[in-house]
Amino acid sequence: MRKYYIDNIRSFTIILVVLYHIIYMFNSVMTFGVIGPIANVSWLDAVQYLLYPWFMLILFIISGMCSRFYLESHSDKEFLRARTVKLLVPSTIGLLAFGWVQGYVSMEISHAFDTMSGVPAPVIYFIMCLSGTGVLWTIQVMWVLSAVLLLVRKLEKGRLYKWGAKANILILILFGIAAWGAAQILNTPIIAVYRFGIYGFGFLLGYYVFSHEEITDYLKKYSVPLLIAALILGVAYTYVTFGQNYAEAPAVNSPMAIAYAWMMCLALIGCFKRWGDNSGKFSAFMARKSFGLYVFHYLALSASAYFLTKYTSLPAIMIYFLVTLAAFAGGLLLYEVISRIPLIRWCVLGIKKNSGKKKERENNV
Repeated sequence: MRKYYIDNIRSFTIILVVLYHIIYMFNSVMTFGVIGPIANVSWLDAVQYLLYPWFMLILFIISGMCSRFYLESHSDKEFLRARTVKLLVPSTIGLLAFGWVQGYVSMEISHAFDTMSGVPAPVIYFIMCLSGTGVLWTIQVMWVLSAVLLLVRKLEKGRLYKWGAKANILILILFGIAAWGAAQILNTPIIAVYRFGIYGFGFLLGYYVFSHEEITDYLKKYSVPLLIAALILGVAYTYVTFGQNYAEAPAVNSPMAIAYAWMMCLALIGCFKRWGDNSGKFSAFMARKSFGLYVFHYLALSASAYFLTKYTSLPAIMIYFLVTLAAFAGGLLLYEVISRIPLIRWCVLGIKKNSGKKKERENNV
């Protein structure tokens, strides 16, 4: 039986990722590589503080859960092959085939080309490819964690999964302390998004703990108090850190940030298990298209933001509206086009052939 609440958590989170990037493009906190403020709406920056601590962590948790469900009926070799095609290929070969387009737009926004006169064209191309990584860092990390999972499985021989079933609500909450510890390690310098510690912790707990039906039933039972606690922590965290760089230490891995992130992840799993374990036309559509929206939204968003601010004098509210429209509609349109082009769809999306709705759903992160 398909677990619709997992589809809906993923779709809900990806929609929030798109909205986050729209606000991020015009934010006043981290202005490098983005357009920056176009209106006096700094209060919108609060949305970034409310979303950033947890929305990637929850994606890694449910990715770990889905890995468990997949490995229940597939071999390690099949799992690694599937993860390689769906995650590693788009985030490596896909950069060479198509990622340079995002790289070009990002470098135009940050005026990087102004300092590259005399640089050989092949070098510029590879720089554009690397600059086009964008949102694909997530699936790069997921592939690494998938490989790590196979190693851990060989070492622990099923014992951790049995122990994971014994967790109660108190233990689940106290895992937040371990999450804080994990957030302090395996963070890459300079590029702050590669947080292997906490994302690896969430991924492995998704596999060993949250994939148990009784565990998600616990969270379902306590979903309301968990959500209330998460919202209180979120407001407090935003108030305390507003104006700081929320994506880097000390704000990103502070005790309050991790407590909020962990509590929100628990609350979302419980709330969606309680009220979102169903499917309608919109949720089914998003389950099929969410991966494509995730991959392509930032290109449509950043390109439209760049051209609208550079070549028009439209009011800020109109620019926000058009960029939002471009992010959602443009992202989905790009997915529909690329997913129909042989070879390119394999490079960029890990799709071998266009085999309909089932393949679309299987290609979600």
